[in-house]
Amino acid sequence: MTKEEIVKALVEQVVVMGFKIRLITLDAGFYTVDVLNFISQFNYIIAVPVGDVKVYEEFDGDYMTNSKRHRRNEQVKFRLLVYSKEKVRRKEKRLVYFARATNLEIPKREVLDLYNKGRGPIETSYRNIKAFLPFTSSTKFVFRILIFVLALVLYSLYTVFKGEVGREEFRLLLILLFFQIYSIQRILQLI
Repeated sequence: MTKEEIVKALVEQVVVMGFKIRLITLDAGFYTVDVLNFISQFNYIIAVPVGDVKVYEEFDGDYMTNSKRHRRNEQVKFRLLVYSKEKVRRKEKRLVYFARATNLEIPKREVLDLYNKGRGPIETSYRNIKAFLPFTSSTKFVFRILIFVLALVLYSLYTVFKGEVGREEFRLLLILLFFQIYSIQRILQLI
């Protein structure tokens, strides 16, 4: 599926469930002309790779895409917000620039806060799910999906039980559970 098809499918699923979309926030991986054209019908904030827009200073203004895959009349105009953060790496301070595209007419700080409010929990949940992932160097897509789904199930179980047990206790319980399943399987093979 193309990125536009993915976004359309997800929006359709949300609408079919009876929800009204008030705001769409997307990661930089979805910054394409086709996706921007589609989501322009909604309020949106999308991360933009600064290298794509080549704006390396604080900025809040109109911007037009310059995709080589689309004609001039197919380009998308939007409000571009570029902001900087000071990063310290090996005792060296430098400014790093980030960009957001939006069609919201609210102050820049509010746009950035809305994006962080929407994307922050998603990024945190992926980071937490990855903590449950076993390491694999397999290139088999099906196996990697299976491992991810397993990690998702384990993380979901953890979120259900986290009020009762801590993370390390939960891991020990899982180890004991898998050991019990393995032991039962071995006993059944011997019978």
